[in-house]
Amino acid sequence: MPETDDGVDPSTPPAAIRPTRRRALVTGAGAAALLGLAGRARAAAAPAPLPPGGPAVAAPAPAPAPADLAPYASYWFPDSLPPGTPGPGIVWRSLSRWTPEGDPDLAHNTSTVPLAERFTPVPANRTARAGQARIASLVSFGPTAGNPSQGSPTADHYALTHWAYVDELVFWGGSAGEGIVLAPNAPVVDAAHRNGVRVLGNVFLPPVAYGGDLRWTRDMVRRDSLGRFPIADKLVQVARTYGFDGWFVNAETDGGDSALATRMREFLRALRAGGEPHGLRITWYDAMNSTGRVGWQGALNALNQEFFEDRAGKVADTMFVDFRWTPQTLAASGALADRLGRSRHELWAAVDTESRGWDSVVDWDAIVPRERDHVVGYGFYRPEWTRNHLTDRSPGAFHRADDRFWTGESLDPSRPAPDHAPDPAPGADPAPAPAPDSGWRAPATVVADRSTVTELPFACSFNTGHGLRWYDGGKVVSDSPWNHLGLQDRLPGRRWVVDTAGARPSVTLDFADAWRGGSSLLVEGTTTAPVIIGLHATRLPLTHGAVLELVHATGSSEPVAVEVGVALREPSGPGEPVPYTWLPARTRDSGQGWRTTRAGPAALAGGTAYGLAVRITAPGRRPVVWRVGALSVRDGTRTRRPAPPTAPVVDASARQDGRAWLRLSWRAAAGPDGRPRHYEVWRVLPDGTRRFLGGTCGTALYLPAVPRAGRERAAAFEVRAVDELYAVSEAARTTLLW
Repeated sequence: MPETDDGVDPSTPPAAIRPTRRRALVTGAGAAALLGLAGRARAAAAPAPLPPGGPAVAAPAPAPAPADLAPYASYWFPDSLPPGTPGPGIVWRSLSRWTPEGDPDLAHNTSTVPLAERFTPVPANRTARAGQARIASLVSFGPTAGNPSQGSPTADHYALTHWAYVDELVFWGGSAGEGIVLAPNAPVVDAAHRNGVRVLGNVFLPPVAYGGDLRWTRDMVRRDSLGRFPIADKLVQVARTYGFDGWFVNAETDGGDSALATRMREFLRALRAGGEPHGLRITWYDAMNSTGRVGWQGALNALNQEFFEDRAGKVADTMFVDFRWTPQTLAASGALADRLGRSRHELWAAVDTESRGWDSVVDWDAIVPRERDHVVGYGFYRPEWTRNHLTDRSPGAFHRADDRFWTGESLDPSRPAPDHAPDPAPGADPAPAPAPDSGWRAPATVVADRSTVTELPFACSFNTGHGLRWYDGGKVVSDSPWNHLGLQDRLPGRRWVVDTAGARPSVTLDFADAWRGGSSLLVEGTTTAPVIIGLHATRLPLTHGAVLELVHATGSSEPVAVEVGVALREPSGPGEPVPYTWLPARTRDSGQGWRTTRAGPAALAGGTAYGLAVRITAPGRRPVVWRVGALSVRDGTRTRRPAPPTAPVVDASARQDGRAWLRLSWRAAAGPDGRPRHYEVWRVLPDGTRRFLGGTCGTALYLPAVPRAGRERAAAFEVRAVDELYAVSEAARTTLLW
């Protein structure tokens, strides 16, 4: 029987359990079950969330749609459904009967961004290591039921940006009252893939005490008359159709026997055989063992080895080792992986951060010792604590907390100690108090960061995938809060490497102004010497026609001198400074208070850019307020706009009280430059002004509560393709008659 530490008797029926957020885990089972129950309660109590962009014109509090057209992330039971009826907002579905052709939300849930290749630069931190431990992240982005397919009109969202340290992300969720097979939504997959991170769906077979039923396990591993595993085939089909990378399999329903364990292993083999040709992966959670019973080992050992590697070879790609590990069991697990011919870093030692975040008590030396090789890899359970624990859940407050979690209290991955902690920005929450002996071992001090910036053209507008407004060319074109991770940029992986002989300014992602999207990079404080801010680690070819552009703005009384830097080689070792070459540049006014600094590194042609940076020099000792709105590198001048999408159409709509809810779709742009970065949907008002409604990487978007403008007869919409340099296509247009 699993132990819990939150005052809940595991024998209590699920309906009687008050949903709470877990304190420190003792076992994985109770946490997963409580997650499901909390998700069910949220789904039942909250109105259906809405996707990104928000209405074109500020509107009163959203009214319920006359028909629920909103698409949500998909979830199922393997085959048979629970007894009774589902709760409000929950739809019970059987995976065995799912088909792409019958999926009404398919276009909204399909990821279109391919998994990018990554490289590992020389680490910025002396203690960070390449080729050893990596990090998995188990994240609940929302409830199982009612989790929007394409973002929602709020900036209060776990907008993960520290992809550089993550190896795989599990879209965590599932419950006995909603569904136990959960597919990730497209924005998460698109953002992760852009940064080279795999995303796994979740298969959660819950404990009996939390509503689990052993028949669901038997449904999942059932063979058909030809000896095949139909649910394994469906799981492969779902992952391939939706565009994600595999499955996290968590079998915690007790009561089985050795025959069921054997069938489970055979099922995993079938799932692997079907998925491996398509690059799909399996992570097995340390719960069911070879007896068929649930017995969390906190180790890879003889009782669970067959789900990781058996006599015939690999069964699962990685294993998530339960929270009850000890230094001894992890050392033995790594040694067993070695004997099996497997990498010991394919084992994720569970690290619970759901309740205490960076104050969690972790024996780091048992996993990633400083003075010897790392023992195994590790996995964060619920790192979205960085958002959930805040009273101020504004985007700026969230990113300050998230940067501390991943980078450390110094807020500079090149400096493990907080000797240069920045002063808080005016009006902001105070920076976390330095505590060198707090015990938190931030990922930036342990694992080497990775990057996908290897091809031209490349651009970044420092858009985090959520914001309080949407900006275009420095202008506000929507004043509605939003989130949509698929619109997130490839941000610098190192937050933030700052080199100066004087006072270190604050460097943050800021949401009060932007050039494009919802955010910009803000440098603020009194500087007493030139300040170098490291941006992206790259492997970009430098051609004769290469052009590097920086869009920036100053809020200081006097402008700062701005230079752009390119590193022609890597640092000599971890933690050593990056050797930048500073380029002559020209600056011109770009409007709205923004300027563009352009450099043509022709003298560097034939080489490779290993890193990009900016250097600012302020006159005197006056306070500096300086923003970077965009950074781009391209080969020569822009010659053409991207090809436009075609055939936009309103697939479904409903109208009520002067507002419309609609699903819009279009055909993909087909130009010589290939797939666009994303698409944007705009509302054209009767006076000719345009308002941003939302964007997506796919070819369909749900628009909630679009208000009628005066007495207009039809609402007009434009869809445009956007390329990697943020150039936009001609518009494809459609209308909705009122």
